Amino acid sequence: MNFQKVTKHLEQSNDPKSTFIVKNILISIMFLNHPLPRRLVAIQKVVAPSFIQFKERRYLSIMAESVSSNTGKKIIRIDVSSDTVCPWCFVGKRNLDKAIAASKDRFDFEIKWHPFFLNPSAPKEGVNKLDFYREKFGPRAEGILTRMTEIFRGLGLEYNMSGLTGNTLDSHRLIYFAGQQGIDKQHKLAEELFLGYFTQAKYVGDMEFLLECAQKAGVEGAAKFLEDPDNGVKEVNEELEKHSAHITGVPFYVINGKQKLSGGQPPEVFQRAFAASAE
Repeated sequence: MNFQKVTKHLEQSNDPKSTFIVKNILISIMFLNHPLPRRLVAIQKVVAPSFIQFKERRYLSIMAESVSSNTGKKIIRIDVSSDTVCPWCFVGKRNLDKAIAASKDRFDFEIKWHPFFLNPSAPKEGVNKLDFYREKFGPRAEGILTRMTEIFRGLGLEYNMSGLTGNTLDSHRLIYFAGQQGIDKQHKLAEELFLGYFTQAKYVGDMEFLLECAQKAGVEGAAKFLEDPDNGVKEVNEELEKHSAHITGVPFYVINGKQKLSGGQPPEVFQRAFAASAE
């Protein structure tokens, strides 16, 4: 990257604050001692007056996206919109995990989970899961349940339709909270929530179950956070608006901001999307 050209553009913008911010970011990058990917070249083209008008956090975002990870591999960032009572979201997660495991020699991954509500008006106290499915899908319910049982068995899991289903807000609040402690904890928490709900007849609205999942995922302070029903609600709604307002179903995946997939895709589809998004 031609540091002198970039700084010259900045100085011509007559924006001292912006110049100071970007210069310091560039200096930091020069000390990383890792080769910069080709995407960084695009920065030279956008450092123009219109670029200078963006907020400071936009500078940080663009520059951060352009740098390889500590291992020198390209980073694949995956945004997942999902609901914790969606069986295809669990299937998709398991297949995504397989694709990631098969691609770790080429890429590093950052996965972030975002909320979606399949049934926003579902009761907090929960209703019988099997009765709900039969009422929702009518004559198709038995066929759907048989098919999901087969799919789960293909993943080495037993699909359990016992227990309750209902409002998922508290589970999404907890997922948000876990994300504040690290995306790895958030990803692990999603696994524990899915596993409990779909194979162990646990209810995602049950506080004891949520805290059990938090403990397994290494999320600290979950009890105190969930104790206040207002904690995380604002952030969940903001995430919903930002990542899920434009979609009608889940799971939904955005890979490096450009590749978009929906449904419980097989691992090879994810792998192709990784490769395409890294170009």
